[in-house]
Amino acid sequence: MSETTYTVTGMTCDHCADAITKEISDLPGVQQVKVDVPSGRVTVTSESPLATEDVRAAVVEAGEYELVSS
Repeated sequence: MSETTYTVTGMTCDHCADAITKEISDLPGVQQVKVDVPSGRVTVTSESPLATEDVRAAVVEAGEYELVSS
């Protein structure tokens, strides 16, 4: 089990959180995604560590958001 917290910019509302959650949840091995909009933190629990580039691609696919750190 792996848990990683990322910082994502551009999120302003629950719709943003839902879009991010959906896209990251589609990555193989992801079990849970927790999004805190005010802080910009996205915590991902997965079977094994995820490639940062895969998470970044999912964040971009969700909309006008940017993964700035992990």
